[in-house]
Amino acid sequence: MSDQREKILSCACDLYERLGLEGFSMRKLAKAVGVTAPAIYRHYDGRDAVLGDVLREAHRTFARYLYAALGEPTPLGRFAAAGQGFIDFVIEHPRWYGIMHTGHENLGMDHPPEDIESMQAAVHQFWVDRVRECQQAGILKEGDPEELSITMWAHAHGMAQLFRHGCFPVQQEEFRMLFKQSNARLMSGVATPEFAAEYSAMLRDVEVAVGQGD
Repeated sequence: MSDQREKILSCACDLYERLGLEGFSMRKLAKAVGVTAPAIYRHYDGRDAVLGDVLREAHRTFARYLYAALGEPTPLGRFAAAGQGFIDFVIEHPRWYGIMHTGHENLGMDHPPEDIESMQAAVHQFWVDRVRECQQAGILKEGDPEELSITMWAHAHGMAQLFRHGCFPVQQEEFRMLFKQSNARLMSGVATPEFAAEYSAMLRDVEVAVGQGD
């Protein structure tokens, strides 16, 4: 991505977050970027195209953070690395995470672009695959991998949104520890008996680390 396009998308995300759809205009975007409106129109033909590309780039970046986990050699390693990629993205790109979970109608779209829907479906399948292979490896309890992946995603997304909206009065590194602590507690409940003990021990280790940080 060129430096100019990156700046346009970053300013567009800021502008939308501050002013919403009704307050967003190409003129205001040009002023934020520091160029004339015609210069913006050389890249995009209107507001909808800009916001669509913001959403597109957010999903692409999110996918890169997650798919890096596929380099791990074991099911548990891939699962853990995917979780790490998720929380890294939330902390490093909070505005993009927020706009990814904004209803398409609030972005001026009648429906999401097909390529974005495809990326969303691929990420959903990625999580289902991580759960399924952990079940097959005897790490997670048997059951519908899609239902369990939705439960886990809802937990992670809820934590992320609470942090983004200031409901956890903690710094980034403290939130990382809080996220790991909560995730270990969830995992100890859905793991097989053999691995539940391991996650319980992990939870104790995280709680000790949290306590030492106070």
